[in-house]
Amino acid sequence: MSAKAISEQTGKEFLYKYICTSAAVQNRFKYASVTGDTEWGRLTQEHPWLLTERLVVKPDQLIKRRGKLGLVGVNLDLRGVQEWLKSRLMKEATVGKAKGVLKNFLIEPFVAHKQEEEFYVCIYAAREGDYVLFYHEGGVDVGDVDAKAQKLLVGVDEKLSEEAVKRQLLTHVPMDRKEVLASFVVGLFNLYEDLFFTYLEINPLVVTKDGVFVLDMAAKIDATADFICKAKWGDVEFPPPFGREAYPEEAYIADLDAKSGASLKLTLLNPRGRIWTMVAGGGASVVYSDTICDLGGVNELANYGEYSGAPSEQQTYDYAKTILSLMTREKHPDGKVLIIGGSIANFTNVAATFKGIVRAIRDYQEPLKEHEVSIFVRRGGPNYQEGLRVMGEVGKTTGIPIHVFGTETHMTAIVGMALGHRPIPNQPPMASHTANFLLNSSGSSSTPGTSRTASFSEPRVANGGIPAKKARPGVPPGNTAISWGSGCCLSLSVTTASTVKATTLFTKHTKSIVWGMQTRAVQGMLDFDYVCSREEPSVAAMVYPFTGDHKQKFYWGHKEILLPVYKNMGDAMKKHPEVDVLISFASLRSAFDSTMETMQYPQIHTIAIIAEGIPEAQTRRLIKRADEKGVTIIGPATVGGIKPGCFKIGNTGGMLDNILASKLYRPGSVAYVSRSGGMSNELNNIVSRTTDGVFEGVAIGGDRYPGSTFMDHVLRYQDTPEVKMIVVLGEIGGTEEYKICDGIRTGRITKPMVCWCIGTCATLFSSEVQFGHAGACANQASETAVAKNQALMEAGAFVPRSFDELGDIIKKVYDDLVATGTIVPAKEVPPPTVPMDYSWARELGLIRKPASFMTSICDERGQELLYAGMPITEVFKEEMGLGGVLGLLWFQRRLPRYACQFIEMCLMVTADHGPAVSGAHNTIICARAGKDLISSLTSGLLTIGDRFGGALDAAAKQFSKAFDSGLLPMEFVNKMKKEGRLIMGIGHRVKSINNPDMRVQILKDYVKQHFPATQLLDYALDVEKITTSKKPNLILNVDGFIGVAFVDLLRTCGGFTRDEADEFVEIGALNGIFVLGRSMGFIGHYLDQKRLKQGLYRHPWDDISYVLPEHMSM
Repeated sequence: MSAKAISEQTGKEFLYKYICTSAAVQNRFKYASVTGDTEWGRLTQEHPWLLTERLVVKPDQLIKRRGKLGLVGVNLDLRGVQEWLKSRLMKEATVGKAKGVLKNFLIEPFVAHKQEEEFYVCIYAAREGDYVLFYHEGGVDVGDVDAKAQKLLVGVDEKLSEEAVKRQLLTHVPMDRKEVLASFVVGLFNLYEDLFFTYLEINPLVVTKDGVFVLDMAAKIDATADFICKAKWGDVEFPPPFGREAYPEEAYIADLDAKSGASLKLTLLNPRGRIWTMVAGGGASVVYSDTICDLGGVNELANYGEYSGAPSEQQTYDYAKTILSLMTREKHPDGKVLIIGGSIANFTNVAATFKGIVRAIRDYQEPLKEHEVSIFVRRGGPNYQEGLRVMGEVGKTTGIPIHVFGTETHMTAIVGMALGHRPIPNQPPMASHTANFLLNSSGSSSTPGTSRTASFSEPRVANGGIPAKKARPGVPPGNTAISWGSGCCLSLSVTTASTVKATTLFTKHTKSIVWGMQTRAVQGMLDFDYVCSREEPSVAAMVYPFTGDHKQKFYWGHKEILLPVYKNMGDAMKKHPEVDVLISFASLRSAFDSTMETMQYPQIHTIAIIAEGIPEAQTRRLIKRADEKGVTIIGPATVGGIKPGCFKIGNTGGMLDNILASKLYRPGSVAYVSRSGGMSNELNNIVSRTTDGVFEGVAIGGDRYPGSTFMDHVLRYQDTPEVKMIVVLGEIGGTEEYKICDGIRTGRITKPMVCWCIGTCATLFSSEVQFGHAGACANQASETAVAKNQALMEAGAFVPRSFDELGDIIKKVYDDLVATGTIVPAKEVPPPTVPMDYSWARELGLIRKPASFMTSICDERGQELLYAGMPITEVFKEEMGLGGVLGLLWFQRRLPRYACQFIEMCLMVTADHGPAVSGAHNTIICARAGKDLISSLTSGLLTIGDRFGGALDAAAKQFSKAFDSGLLPMEFVNKMKKEGRLIMGIGHRVKSINNPDMRVQILKDYVKQHFPATQLLDYALDVEKITTSKKPNLILNVDGFIGVAFVDLLRTCGGFTRDEADEFVEIGALNGIFVLGRSMGFIGHYLDQKRLKQGLYRHPWDDISYVLPEHMSM
């Protein structure tokens, strides 16, 4: 959602901080907030003026007309305010249909004034600019300001001047107030623009000899502008509408949404309700709510929400478990139903999202059964068959009644089943597997010719039939429309803009540039092109500013091709003059700038903006520029559009299986325009099942100000001979549908129009609900879906009674057109075969391939990193430490606490042993030679072996073999001496029996205290007694001690079998302890040398003995 209401306190804070005006704004920051937890003593300390001034008190909870409702206390002292609040604070009140608790009040200084000193001012956004309303009377009895007030439109990118304000708004204002008011109104308008307000009303605005007083204020800001206004806004709280509580679960989902590229929304309507929804898609979520209310479920509807935009499995799990947690808190005598619905997805992997939902269902299976929850599922889209399968399986394994349906079932049919209005089929027909659509039924691998002609049906008049009325031309007198016929590349019609826009946006020869590295979307477009028998790919190039110019590999049917990728737009346009469409996948932050840049190039006629969340003020500037340049914008916040047999935008129409199932590879007779991308794909499905198919379909986007409107596309369809009927799926919010009514009445639109506006449920809710699309909110009665549906029906459009009947109405209109000969269905021709991508085939489980690598210690693929199956959050929660992590990654075990501590001690004692040892020496030499950290560290590590540091493994093996074979310590020593072999782990250059190594002593004390048994260590200590009796420095050194102690640990901790313990010694695990520990020291030496700025090392000559061969020296 973009336009969000803010509290009066927040609005005034913005005004007092940032307004720039010569008018003296009084009482700046003089307000105090009161809640049920307020301590009056502290409040008066923070706001001492409360004790000295007369006061006004009122609730600050988005309540309109508070004065008329008796919710404003006027001219009171502090004691009077407290008395007034006693009967209202934390008490329930009814405002219209909404019931709620009054819990937040605002106290301000009372301003004594005369009635003639009150004024009314309001600024609100519209598509064409911002309207400023001013009335010379204000207050609670101002009445219908829309009819009374002076109105001034400030166009997009225009500035408001004080002269214009005086001339057009202040005509009835006394002369002595005009200067002050003009300055204030201009300052207010600049504030409105700078802080991205969408609505700002002050009533009354009081002007006295002392200055300007803002008494009551209501405001909305464009929440999508947060990335621009964060520094000025700070952390804005958006209160819920009065009558609806702010639940922590809503805040949790809002936080998930903010951290995700997907869309996740949740509004709780009635937590005690029995009907819960978990719907995919902004448009589909509204349709399901409409259907529930149509079938009498409005009082039992518990929530509104949606998830869309390809959320991950983990994000869907988090969303689903929140819903399941809420619905299993209170029992309902009739049990509960959960409707998991959605339209046919364009790009969301249904199986991945359903796996998240299935995880949540498994976690909550007992509460779900206890609360007698029945689940109804309907979904389509990429990999939906697998998604439905796993959903059906979880129903069987858990015993929860789960009824699963695919695209063969009407989208909202499950609502009737869930509410008992229609029977539940025992064995619903299942659609073919995705892969089946990709098989050429003819058995030929060759690519057939074009599936249909461009114009496959011609207008005909049946016997006794009446030809359709000729449309009145939409061209003003004196202007000429250009038409190049049905097979041409371009035909034009005049719009209200200064530059003509194209009637035909896409043909079989359309070429596009894609902005953004969206390889999956581009491959989908190329597959569509191929299956439509296009001669060349529709994508000429890509633009991606974050890399240099290069080529990107794609598939064209069976062969690989390369598409150029450019760093900047200018190069792409210069090298591809044939391109006239840009598809922008730019982010919401960069979409405005990149689109404005694109419109500098006259070759571009159409731009599709996919990004959701572009601030409305920026979108309106894009629209203005597009109108000036004659460019058609589809979006923002859209999936795009599709013209079967010709061109598709990005991910529109879904994957190839849906393209083929909905026959989008060849043109039909029906053109549609929708706001929702997901619902446009549902329309593809409905139209393909009830008619000869889609000719063209566009999703204009869910924002309040889409780049192109319903009427723009309806008029294009009206002027396109191949289109025989038009379908419009409107929605609550805005008044664009009334232009269609006018078009039908005036005769500009003569083709059969099937229309339905979603959002009819909104009038039944007691409080305002913001639906998934930013524009889906009615600001007045005429913007409700009910009012628009009624107006469309009265104008002559075909309007069903509900979305459930939309397909029936489309079929009836189509059948009538066939009966009259207006449509002559063409013979079907099979499309060419397109190979399936390897990755998708594997996702569908159609193929298998042996993996190149195997790993069993770590898994980074999910939402959370796993160490040997243990989530990283658990690792920290249980404070496993470095030793615990090493146990998981090296030994795939959760080692005992004492073992983890021992590992950490070993790392500590082996970390360093001075700069003279070979490894540290090598590291220092490399560092001083100017080498980098990695090279220097590697140089030191390469010296580790049996002679330096690598004795852990060797000592463990020698002592273990001797002990296991039953050799006495003396026998072992004699045997090694006889064989002329050194005993690894015995001996030290400096330390001796008389000068013991404290590292060994520390470890010995710990091991003796904590290890269950130390057989091998005891054996090694007996060997030490023998060797030190011969020479005092032949002690058990730190390498030998760690080696034998580790063997004792592996054999006696209880986590390993004897074979497993021996295997870890054999494969070199123990030397890893020394390598890991000593790496810390080597890095220390490297950093030390760099910090000391030591130069290149050259070994001194006097430390080298130069020994030449005898025959050379003579």
